Amino acid sequence: MNKKDQKTGQTDALHGVRVLDFTSMMAGPYCTRLLADLGAEVIKIEPLKGDYMRYQPPLNGGSSRYFGHLNAGKKSIALDLKSEVGLDVVCALVASADVVVENFRPGVMARLGLDYESLDKINPRIIYCAISGYGQDGPKSKKPAYAPMIHAASGYDMTLLQYQEKQEKPAVTGVFVADILGGLYSTSAIQTALFQRERSGIGQQIDTTLMECMLNLLIYEIQFEQQPSPARRPRYGPLPALDGFIIVVPINANNFKNLCHVVGHPEWMEDPLFLTPGDRVRNWDELMARVGLWTAERTALECETILLDGGVPASRYLGVGEAMQDPQAIHRGSFVDVEDTAGKFRVVNPPYKMSGTASHVREFVPRLGQHTEEVLRTVAGFDARKISALKDQDDLIFG
Repeated sequence: MNKKDQKTGQTDALHGVRVLDFTSMMAGPYCTRLLADLGAEVIKIEPLKGDYMRYQPPLNGGSSRYFGHLNAGKKSIALDLKSEVGLDVVCALVASADVVVENFRPGVMARLGLDYESLDKINPRIIYCAISGYGQDGPKSKKPAYAPMIHAASGYDMTLLQYQEKQEKPAVTGVFVADILGGLYSTSAIQTALFQRERSGIGQQIDTTLMECMLNLLIYEIQFEQQPSPARRPRYGPLPALDGFIIVVPINANNFKNLCHVVGHPEWMEDPLFLTPGDRVRNWDELMARVGLWTAERTALECETILLDGGVPASRYLGVGEAMQDPQAIHRGSFVDVEDTAGKFRVVNPPYKMSGTASHVREFVPRLGQHTEEVLRTVAGFDARKISALKDQDDLIFG
């Protein structure tokens, strides 16, 4: 029976789904946090020293907000996976789990005795999602793979370079697109597998690769490689304003007609350079150069207001802080306050709202090992004597 979310009164669609989260860094934790956002019970299994991300800035009072953003709403237990005690605990948890998510390098979980084949013998209903750079097998499967490497190896960075003028090398990056996509695609696959299990009664393994996540972004480029075209895509980029930049995107015929009137050049509609959609694509840089003369005489906000009011798609370039204060974001409740040991901070909610399902970040960030005793008692089924004996050992942390 579905449980009602206390904050919204809507249904927690994944209530009763238990997820064992062996992940670290970004892709895996983001995947499992999205499941927690929908009401799943996510048990984060951390090493004794804690997830690496617990110590990454930005920090507040020693607590990582980076970690909190990715791990809000989860339970934390801390144990040594290489110890007999740790392995016994995990196997006890697997027996009642629905989902396992891990993003170790392929082969690591097998060496620990925690690969899909091993856990399937304990619980044939288990859905086992492995997230890696290149996949669980193949010539590159054992190679190290972080998001910036995948951006480079997939063609993504070189594609962006092709759209830049006078730039001779790929841009420096600090936004890990591959990780976010890996988390999103894995969440989708897990929910598909849960739905299929309702029909089949058995689980399955999911093999998500960051490489294929990035390739899925490059739809036009993949087709262009197979069927080159003399016509290139327009390059959408910043036009100068008095106090910043604005992007103008007159894609269709009505957009272009409105643009001509707004900037005071209706004669452009009869210019041979811009007569047809194909002409405008071929001469896009010239069109944008002309529009840039108009935008350069106004503030970005003035440009945006005039263009949008005139039926021309356009937007100012905002910083992240400005985007967080945008009236539309406030209206939609795009952000929610969560709390760790150092206080409250804002985290962005999932990018969808559902009329009958609660879909929001849960408001607490777990301390390391905060839920070890609770999980041993309520999930693993250990009695008080066994738990007390485990407290005398060094293989678990009771927070």
